[in-house]
Amino acid sequence: MLYMICATDVENSLEARLKARPAHLARLEALKQEGRLIMAGPFPAIDSPDPGPAGFTGSLVVAEFDSLEAAQRWADEDPYIEAGVYASVLVKPYKMVLP
Repeated sequence: MLYMICATDVENSLEARLKARPAHLARLEALKQEGRLIMAGPFPAIDSPDPGPAGFTGSLVVAEFDSLEAAQRWADEDPYIEAGVYASVLVKPYKMVLP
């Protein structure tokens, strides 16, 4: 089943986000290689695809996991959590209707 992982950043997270980004992306790449990643990306803090020093306000991942518990475990192990980037993370089942 698909699950949505929606994380909200702490204030001024950009520096910590950039430091932890390679490890964060490696985990997403592993999901992609396994054919389980539907989409992933950050929320720019301003109305721009490249927000520069404004940074980001959070992230969204939609991926396939065996259970809600497995999705939560995966989310809990995100390098952004250890780096102090995320203030909160919400994991929910997701039903894709379109496209």
